[in-house]
Amino acid sequence: MPTYVLLSTLTDQGRKTIKAKPSRINQVNKEIESMGAKVVAQYALLGPYDFVNIIEAKDNKAIAKISVELGSRGSVQFLTMPAIPIDEFIASLK
Repeated sequence: MPTYVLLSTLTDQGRKTIKAKPSRINQVNKEIESMGAKVVAQYALLGPYDFVNIIEAKDNKAIAKISVELGSRGSVQFLTMPAIPIDEFIASLK
């Protein structure tokens, strides 16, 4: 499955939610998996983004649906990028 990087920034509402209930983060990961994707890795960040998620999804349409679904809740904003494995990238340059 293709790999995607999701950089996320919490809104005020999102910060309030995870402060009151930090386990909400894991619940969202389960929701992502119920939509047919797999959370490969997740890290909390310091700086302009709050989290980075590495996700495997079927295709661009699937990850777009996930981004819209989660973003429509008003608690988070995403920057979603496809990621190319380095060996595939190198091979494409030959």
